[in-house]
Amino acid sequence: MAAVFRDWVVITMVITEAAVVMGGFPATFKLERSIPLASHELELSELVERDRLRHGRLLESSPVGVVGFPVSGTYDPFIVGLYYTTLQLGSPPREFNVQIDTGSDIPLNFFDPGSSSTASLVSCSDQRCSSGIQASDSTCSGSSNQCSYTFQYGDGSGTSGYYVSDLLHFNTVLPGSTTGNATASIMFGCSMLHTGKLTDSHRAVDGIFGFGQQSLSVISQLSSQQVTPRAFSHCLKGNDDGGGILVLGEIVEPDMVYTPLVPSMPHYNLDLRSISVGGQVLSIDASVFSTSINHGAIIDSGTTLSYLADEAYNAFIDAINNAVSEHVHPVLSHGNQCYLITDSIGHIFPEASFNFAGGASLILHPEDFLIQQNPIGGSAVWCIGFKTIEGQKLTILGDLVMKDKIFVYDLEKQRIGWVHHQSMSPYILNREKPNSSMRGR
Repeated sequence: MAAVFRDWVVITMVITEAAVVMGGFPATFKLERSIPLASHELELSELVERDRLRHGRLLESSPVGVVGFPVSGTYDPFIVGLYYTTLQLGSPPREFNVQIDTGSDIPLNFFDPGSSSTASLVSCSDQRCSSGIQASDSTCSGSSNQCSYTFQYGDGSGTSGYYVSDLLHFNTVLPGSTTGNATASIMFGCSMLHTGKLTDSHRAVDGIFGFGQQSLSVISQLSSQQVTPRAFSHCLKGNDDGGGILVLGEIVEPDMVYTPLVPSMPHYNLDLRSISVGGQVLSIDASVFSTSINHGAIIDSGTTLSYLADEAYNAFIDAINNAVSEHVHPVLSHGNQCYLITDSIGHIFPEASFNFAGGASLILHPEDFLIQQNPIGGSAVWCIGFKTIEGQKLTILGDLVMKDKIFVYDLEKQRIGWVHHQSMSPYILNREKPNSSMRGR
């Protein structure tokens, strides 16, 4: 039995750097946000449209992922409300801004393999190409022996290219809180052509850093090489500056609560049991939360807002309206449930709670389900940030509810944990060296 090395380190989240793990030792990525989620200049309809395009592909995914990239085809990663990090790829290393996306698997990036002395094309005979074909819209050309892909998105945009293997560079945090440099070989999609909205000049990132749980995601590739444990964590800052922390490893907090992942699902599906508002459980039929390929609750960092099935959404809105009826008058703005407010939302709105299997509850403060819009007269305008996916019994928890919390994705134990966290306070990393039996999914 391989020896296990365990160490604990305390780091302060002032510099918004995140830990990756090399041999169990954390390393760092810095997170940014392309445009602050709280930007009042953005219409909710713009955010809904961006999320809607993302969710179309999510609903097409199958348990074995044969249709395509889970989720990645339905969202546009180059516009508002996206968290991203800077990667270094190749030799010599070049920097790329890539979105942190827990709903996608295979990393995609604009990349010129001719500029890197360590880049190599992935051939049709490579086992990773077979995995890519099973998990995405990949093909293999017999004439060129080159593993390639084409993705078509719900808004008519598309991207195509071929798979490349090259070095990922990152910084490690070693025992004694010293730092060092490390590299690991990963396979990623080298995008050669973008069409439609993917060509817009205001796009903020170069690609996708896929953190799904299938075999070609970043975390699965690195853990299969025993470079990292099969766990990662993030804390997305919710203030106007954005940013946050990404850790390839486990952040440990004493008040962390966990709920098991629903087995045999392509996404990070959780067993949602009920929703409460102001301490009162809402009257929602349990079948609304049942899990199947197109039903249930999903955690997805690539979704900006959050979404509820129609029945749950209506019950949620009614409960909020009833709770605030003595203080504010609900109004509709462009089809969105909004409120004109002259006081602090914390003094007016109740807390909500999403209650999951295992007794884990995700507590939402008013700022976790409300988004501020442009003021009217002397009143602030706050709108509900939850929407519906028409005709679908699907709950998607996106950046709106995930911000200002630590989320831990423990793939080894098949569970997800969370805890509220102020981004300037310290956190603890569990640095456990992967044993020889560790394998990626």
